[in-house]
Amino acid sequence: MKYIVVLGDGMADEPIAELSGKTPLAYAKTETMDRLAKKAELGMVHTVPEGMAPGSDTANLSVIGYDPKKYYSGRSPLEALSIGVPMKETDIALRCNIVTISEDEDVFEEKTIIDHSSSEISTEDCAVLLDAVRKELQNTTYLFYTGTSYRHCMIWENGTVVPLTPPHDVLGQKIGQYLPEDEMLRSMMKRSYEILVNHPLNIERKKQGLNPANCCWFWGAGTKPLLTSFEEKTGKKGTMISAVDLLKGIAVGAGMKVVKVEGANGGLHTNYEGKMQAAVKALCEDGDDFVYIHVEAPDEMGHQGSMERKVQAIEYLDSRVIGPLCEELDKRGTDYRMLILPDHPTPIRVRTHTSDSVPYLLFDSTKEVSGSTEYNEETAAQTGRAFEEGYKLIDHLFEA
Repeated sequence: MKYIVVLGDGMADEPIAELSGKTPLAYAKTETMDRLAKKAELGMVHTVPEGMAPGSDTANLSVIGYDPKKYYSGRSPLEALSIGVPMKETDIALRCNIVTISEDEDVFEEKTIIDHSSSEISTEDCAVLLDAVRKELQNTTYLFYTGTSYRHCMIWENGTVVPLTPPHDVLGQKIGQYLPEDEMLRSMMKRSYEILVNHPLNIERKKQGLNPANCCWFWGAGTKPLLTSFEEKTGKKGTMISAVDLLKGIAVGAGMKVVKVEGANGGLHTNYEGKMQAAVKALCEDGDDFVYIHVEAPDEMGHQGSMERKVQAIEYLDSRVIGPLCEELDKRGTDYRMLILPDHPTPIRVRTHTSDSVPYLLFDSTKEVSGSTEYNEETAAQTGRAFEEGYKLIDHLFEA
């Protein structure tokens, strides 16, 4: 028996009037997920513990089977693991997004966050901009490391875990009240804007109609994480397939294998087929027991506030990952249990994460069960099944 989690990041949502009162998941054409739903168990799962911020960090830790209340030490440290950043016990890791803020205001604090992803900037372009920041701001206390796309890392030696605001939580708002209270972090963010606002690459991006990546934004501070081995905990040899450093970092911390898929970028036009093929190879050729396929696109489209693109991302997940994966495993005669779910909702209405429970679909290729007509938030809630402690759901997946 092989075990699979397909995670559509931020896929859950609220009913939207423009979608005939349906959620993006209910509105999208999801032929494979709906076909599986007819023979699957559906239910709801609460992935974010009460009192914790709803994020892909806490939520994905839950889905992969780690209680966030026990194992969570901050978001950025997990990403630091992914990109091979050496962390000491006294180090603090911070996420360093390079975001788009408005440029018309004279006072820095009066500027507005326009885009947390800078038009989904490529890793190559963003690395150039981060290098410009590094040359002026890096010293023995503050060290910058290149991540993926707009997502980077800064290590603060002998630092302090300070409260910081995720940029995607305050899109369209003036930044003043959300800047760090720590004077050095605040001044570095302001100086980064001065370095980047007239950078030749940003001038060229604006000519192309793209948002300039013109300011570093620090958030997600935390200490070195200490996850237990996934294989020792579950008895399963696992592989992570994701374009996002956070998920790769969780996998590194848990001793799982991480597969790099060429062209996987965390955006709407990622390499869906490559992720599916990597999963088949891990399960059917490399002898792995478990794969975790993470697709970031629905979440990104939710942050952008685009219901059309979020629907498209969900349809791509269904037709280009789940459908071909099931077809290939069936063709090879491989028995499998597949868990499909979001980590958290990213509603179009708010353009950020919420803590609401999310729908799950659990399909077993060896069993015939009476399921639901389709897979979405409403049909899953109607079953009455619910996991209040999300980290326990993976044990249910492994109940063959």
